[in-house]
Amino acid sequence: MAKVTKIKAKESPSKKETDEPTITRKKVVIKDKKTSKAKRKDRELAEKKVTAEKSGKKPFILIRPFVYLGRYIRDSWRELRQVRWPNRKATWKMVIAVLVYTAIFVVFISLLDIFFTWLSNLILNK
Repeated sequence: MAKVTKIKAKESPSKKETDEPTITRKKVVIKDKKTSKAKRKDRELAEKKVTAEKSGKKPFILIRPFVYLGRYIRDSWRELRQVRWPNRKATWKMVIAVLVYTAIFVVFISLLDIFFTWLSNLILNK
């Protein structure tokens, strides 16, 4: 059975408490094979970016727009890889939902238009 030590908060530790070995906690990391590779690449790129910023190197002014465009495309591609795309069945459900809501609002707006047309004709004809 493991030895359990009760620790009390005191201003100064007693000699008995200092003689005991200190216990350190280790961080347990569970690695996922799919995400660890992407995270590693992101970490490496972040480290490169930090070292480039520390060195103070800036691209030549004529090349800068192309560098920024390349970064934008690279970052956009990374975001697109993280998207969870719906399957065919979910896509059709969403399409049908959009069509139904559109039809409901077309009817609602048409009824409002008919009502206000009738009301304006009633007011103007009197």
